[in-house]
Amino acid sequence: MQGKKPKKVAGEKIGTKVDDYWEPGRALLQDPVQFLNSLTEYDKDNISDNVIKAIQPYIDNEEFQPAAIAKVSKACTSICQWVRAMHKYHFVSKVVEPKRQALREAEEDLRATQLVLDEAKKRLKEVEDGIALLQAKYDSCKANKEELEMKCEQCQQRLARADVLINSLADEKVRWQDTVESLDDKINNSSGDVLVAAGFVAYLGPFTIAGLPNDALSVENGVITRFSLRWTHFIDPQGQANKWIKNLEKANSLEVAKLSDRDFLTTLENAITFGKPFLLENVGEELDPVLEPVLLKETFKQQGNTVLKLGDSVIPYHDDFKMYITTKLPNPHYSPEVSTKLTLINFTLSPSGLEDQLLGEVVAAERPDLEEDRNQLIVSNAKMRQELKEIEDQILYRLSTSEGNPVDDLELIKVLEASKLKAGEIQAKVAVAEQTEKDINITRLEYVPVAVRSQILYFCVSDLSNVDPMYQYSLEWFLNIFLMGIRNSEKADTLQERVANINNYITFSLYCNVCRSLFEKHKLMFAFLVSARILMNDGKIDMDEWRYLLSGGTIKEMKDNPAPSWVNERAWGDILALSSLKNFSDFDNDFAANLEEFRTIFDSHKPHRQKLLVLRCLRGDKITNAMQDFVVLNLDQRFIEPQTTDLSVVFKDSTATTPLVFVLSPGTDPAADLYKFAEEMKFTQKLSAISLGQGQGPRAEAMLHGAMEQGNWVFFQNCHLAPSWMPSLERLIEAIDPTKVHPDFRLWLTSLPSNHFPVSILQNGSKMTIEPPRGVKANLLKSYISFSDDFLNSCSKVTEFKSLLLSLCFFHGNMLERRKFGPLGFNIPYEFTDGDLRICISQLQMFLNEYADIPYKVLKYTAGEINYGGRVTDDWDRRCIMSILEDFYKPEVLNPDFAYSESGIYKQISTSSDLNGYLQYVKGLPLNDSPELFGLHDNADITFAQNETFALLGAIAQLQPKTISLGGRSREEIVEETSKDILAKLPAPMNLQEVIRKFPLLYEESMNTVLVQEVIRYNKLLEEVAQSLNDLLKALKGLVVMSSRLELMASSLYNNTVPEIWNAKAYPSLKPLASWVNDLVQRIEFLQNWISHGIPSVFWISGFFFPQAFLTGTLQNFARKSVISIDTISFSFKVMKESVKELKQQPDVGCYIHGLFLEGARWDPAAGQLAESWPKELYTEMAVIWLLPVPNRKPPESGSYLCPIYKTLTRAGTLSTTGHSTNYVIAVEIPTDKPQKHWIKRGTALICALDF
Repeated sequence: MQGKKPKKVAGEKIGTKVDDYWEPGRALLQDPVQFLNSLTEYDKDNISDNVIKAIQPYIDNEEFQPAAIAKVSKACTSICQWVRAMHKYHFVSKVVEPKRQALREAEEDLRATQLVLDEAKKRLKEVEDGIALLQAKYDSCKANKEELEMKCEQCQQRLARADVLINSLADEKVRWQDTVESLDDKINNSSGDVLVAAGFVAYLGPFTIAGLPNDALSVENGVITRFSLRWTHFIDPQGQANKWIKNLEKANSLEVAKLSDRDFLTTLENAITFGKPFLLENVGEELDPVLEPVLLKETFKQQGNTVLKLGDSVIPYHDDFKMYITTKLPNPHYSPEVSTKLTLINFTLSPSGLEDQLLGEVVAAERPDLEEDRNQLIVSNAKMRQELKEIEDQILYRLSTSEGNPVDDLELIKVLEASKLKAGEIQAKVAVAEQTEKDINITRLEYVPVAVRSQILYFCVSDLSNVDPMYQYSLEWFLNIFLMGIRNSEKADTLQERVANINNYITFSLYCNVCRSLFEKHKLMFAFLVSARILMNDGKIDMDEWRYLLSGGTIKEMKDNPAPSWVNERAWGDILALSSLKNFSDFDNDFAANLEEFRTIFDSHKPHRQKLLVLRCLRGDKITNAMQDFVVLNLDQRFIEPQTTDLSVVFKDSTATTPLVFVLSPGTDPAADLYKFAEEMKFTQKLSAISLGQGQGPRAEAMLHGAMEQGNWVFFQNCHLAPSWMPSLERLIEAIDPTKVHPDFRLWLTSLPSNHFPVSILQNGSKMTIEPPRGVKANLLKSYISFSDDFLNSCSKVTEFKSLLLSLCFFHGNMLERRKFGPLGFNIPYEFTDGDLRICISQLQMFLNEYADIPYKVLKYTAGEINYGGRVTDDWDRRCIMSILEDFYKPEVLNPDFAYSESGIYKQISTSSDLNGYLQYVKGLPLNDSPELFGLHDNADITFAQNETFALLGAIAQLQPKTISLGGRSREEIVEETSKDILAKLPAPMNLQEVIRKFPLLYEESMNTVLVQEVIRYNKLLEEVAQSLNDLLKALKGLVVMSSRLELMASSLYNNTVPEIWNAKAYPSLKPLASWVNDLVQRIEFLQNWISHGIPSVFWISGFFFPQAFLTGTLQNFARKSVISIDTISFSFKVMKESVKELKQQPDVGCYIHGLFLEGARWDPAAGQLAESWPKELYTEMAVIWLLPVPNRKPPESGSYLCPIYKTLTRAGTLSTTGHSTNYVIAVEIPTDKPQKHWIKRGTALICALDF
């Protein structure tokens, strides 16, 4: 029945074939659903006779009955019933079909007849409707004829009036058509406008609105403030919103408070109760929870009155109450909870907003007539437009209220005729005014370069707070310098020359003013930043190259170093990274092809005439010199010359309401200079001073109030020691009334850089930095100027005292200046002061008077271990100080010919010299210190210069804007590309369970435990890196919130530095991001090789997360193998001649380590001992060292240098319980033919990982 052919199979008789439906049937049943569908959809009306004939034998078969088949299979029963039903249906259908056919034919005849009838009815209806229509038309025409005759005369009258109306409205027609079109567009765009407006309030509000209330964006700020349903929170670092609100609400008895005020809640309660405006100033990133009911306006009715619960009390709520909140934080991160309760508005200045303001100021100063004309035009234009609007409103009102036909409204027509005349006059005036305004604007635009330059300068200055919290400058302060520059700059014959004169004057004037308050190390940075930003604005700096200069780049393709003898790996890596920039695309090949020419640059003493980027690769130590050349070329020689700070100049700029702030550096005290200046100004008796600290606040406040009344000077020292009192000081200074305070009053403050120092004081005060003298010569001069001839001769042993005093002063200068060399000098830069020197001098004098023989041992102990050593927290630094002191406190210094340095420049002089003789000797010393005086190698100068360079570039990198496009690529695109590159390189976490199974916990093999611990640590780091990168990529796509954590991470990736969230879970490292990632991959490879091939023959000690555990494991293995207490075992050391590749087997005892770098010396493999570094070679690879555990070992007394190993070049870490830095690993003994003291002074150490 399904049309399937049977399969022919052998019959019962030999040679016969019979039909077998089993196989085809089984095939049908393989898809039960399809099979059932075929049964239900079977074409039962067209069963062929052949099929009926084929199934007839089955129908006739008595066994083919449902009852019989049900005994065998229920499924087959259904099939049997279906087959019999089809067979029966076939024969029934044959009988019924002729009858069906007859029925169909009868129905067809009936339909045809019905159609004829309907057509006839339709024609009849049409005829009847036609007759009715004609009758209606007849009646209508008759009525119209009568009406038209009646209206004919009326229309003739209206035509005359309509002519007047049309002529009067003709001018309005075009404008109204435009208005209709505009309204249509607005209706179409309404949903989009709502979306944009929501985005504007939610995002543009906090991040791009800027300016003061006199520009368009500030008007928008004001509109949001006025109509917002929530209270407004202004991000207001320049204090513009604060000033605006105070002016706006001055007449309404504005209440002002800070969260830190004691009576803050009382003030707020009064404002709510009496309906006053309330300004909450200087909030942080979190608001007091007590404010929540006020922010959410949680009012309710109580006995018919509106009330609000504030704290524990319920208070009446006045409907006139308004609340404003301001913060001085430039880029606060508010939680979503805060953002949804308030409307955030950013009043931070934008470049365009400031440009508008400055352009107005410069034009007002230069062409007051022009600015006055412009202002009058603005007023008259506004007035005329208002009159036009009133006319239009009047016309529309008449048209809308006119009853009946407008042409019948005689009053409307009169108004239109009068209005048309007035509008014509006004439009003529508007056209003239607009032309005049265009002419004024053309003249104004010629002053735009001044506004642009000054805007650039302001943002250079305002960004400085990212470098040091004390570098704060207010907009008001900047505007004063700006206006003074316009007044004082040289006049010129042409406007172009005048603009150039103003720009040059303002640029240098601002530089001088800012330099007073900058530390020396930041002055060149500021000058360089100004010149670079000016060039950036002119499009003369490629931003990819700028980014490379600041933070380096990424190597796209690794190539072999063509000159490893003089180009170190860091330099070659930088060259390859530079070659990935567009303008340097083939630089690596050019370098390899011109090695001799580049060698000349490398060896030159003054290579800084070359390009900055190439210099960054080859001679990083000369970048600062090149920066100076860059500044001279683009600005002027004046910008790199020293700027001196004169107290009288700073005093001249100050007033009774502006404090004078000394920004200190450690070890400085301006008190003596101030007392001297007070004497010059005849204020010695009127100067009172107090050193701030715990409990000094009330005394200082009383002193301040008294001085304000009497016109005295007040000197508050060490403000950084009283952070809790700083808000009170800020409030006191803000409360000074210029009309009541005595004009002679001055407030002097000193503070180390501190985040707690009030920003408003810094912004509005006069600041100057105080730094100690730089160089041994300057320090000696400072010391000897404070002496007198009487003092030099005051000791019983005058000759010895003079000699040892010079020695001691040299030692003091050495201690101070050695710090500039960074970790080569001291691991930690200690703040030695003049007080340390003074106590040593008084002890020297005392011991010389009291002892017959000079007690050198006592002198060395008191100076080295107590006075200077008392500040020292690192044992290796103490060793260094004592070694240096040996050179200055010894009997030989009494010899008149004794020299403190090999060159003989620094030497002892005749003790017959008086104070003037000593001063002349000191003044004759070199200005710049030679490293030899400190016992350092000449390379130390290169290290110092490199550190200074990279600190400078790092500081500039901190000042980069967050929204910058580099060569067409946005900051986000660069971060995304960097993230994807790192993820592509990042190895997967190691299988910890597999490692534990392969390297189980064994008593006799501690290295298994070390490996498992290392795997756990590295896996945590790998998971953190991968997770945070994936989160950042999602945040960049807008799939998750860009939290402050991710934002900081993105900033790090952009600046090619390792994100802090990775550093928190990582090993100590100073490498830039690209090198850090490569280093991490190598570390994982080291562990993977260990896991795959077993314990290595030579350990890469730099690859350990925690190398101390590995060293302990090595000692533990020996202790357990030898059955000796681990406390009695220490390492013996042997430097191997064989390379890593040659050492195929582990030693029987101990272990081999490699991967260390020597700083301050080099390893001489031929001599098998330490040797002096080659010139310009700062770090060298150390040979393999065999760590050999030995019980009860005594270290050798000579012939070796006990060299500490540190994890990174900083050497400093946090002090651990062992008394060593957490950066410290172990000390090894390295063979040498020089005294140990020589290498101690050299600062020689082994480093696990370099900074490139």
